[in-house]
Amino acid sequence: MTFDENQIERYARHLILDEIGGKGQNKLLNSKVLVVGAGGLGSPILLYLAAAGVGTLGIIDDDRVALSNLQRQIIHDENSISDYKTKSAVGRIEKLNPDVKLIPYTIRLTAKNIEEIFNDYDIIADGSDNFDTRFLINDACYLMKKILVSGAILRFDGQLSTFKAFQGTSNPCYRCIHPEPPPPNIIPSCAEGGVLGAIAGTIGSLQAVEIIKELLEIGNGLSGRLLIYDALSTMFRAVKVKPDPSCKLCSKNSVIKNLSLHI
Repeated sequence: MTFDENQIERYARHLILDEIGGKGQNKLLNSKVLVVGAGGLGSPILLYLAAAGVGTLGIIDDDRVALSNLQRQIIHDENSISDYKTKSAVGRIEKLNPDVKLIPYTIRLTAKNIEEIFNDYDIIADGSDNFDTRFLINDACYLMKKILVSGAILRFDGQLSTFKAFQGTSNPCYRCIHPEPPPPNIIPSCAEGGVLGAIAGTIGSLQAVEIIKELLEIGNGLSGRLLIYDALSTMFRAVKVKPDPSCKLCSKNSVIKNLSLHI
């Protein structure tokens, strides 16, 4: 691909990086990433992937923008209140980078539509806010052989990892860490427990970095490691995670062969 003058200027700081250069930027422009959730995590993921020149971004979210979202969901503003988050996100990204093709899905992700939606994307970014969706995404990504970059936040803490257990060897899946969703009301949502808004920016930005690394196949990814951030202590730590030999999804004795369990 030949870059025009605007693209050469726009991506100049990428083009001079040995790890990216023209070949890598071209790869980004031809990549497709689906972001699940256009909220606290989805906002920085979408903004940084769009700014980086990821050519196609899918955005799935069935929620509308509320005033209480604006403390952390920086892709939206007061003019977006009551609009669907997908519409608001598309409008913001169109102003940021016209190179990006945007595909909004203003629907709830379910076991009935997930395979059709995921099919055309290289990487899935999980910015969802509930365990049912997280497990559904993980299972679909494993069964469909899609790389998953997943983040989670609550109060002053955040977590991040990459899952590609379908590649075998030392790559675990999300169920290797959390075999089953926790019982209802055990872990509060952000609406119930609160969250520092900037935590969403920290973890979402890290997700964007890991997605770009996976797309370009550079650096050391987070598969096999869980990155934990404690904002009050200003500490990051990485915990090694091994595949669970009894995992219901990715072990040799798996019992989850399709997504029918989620219907």
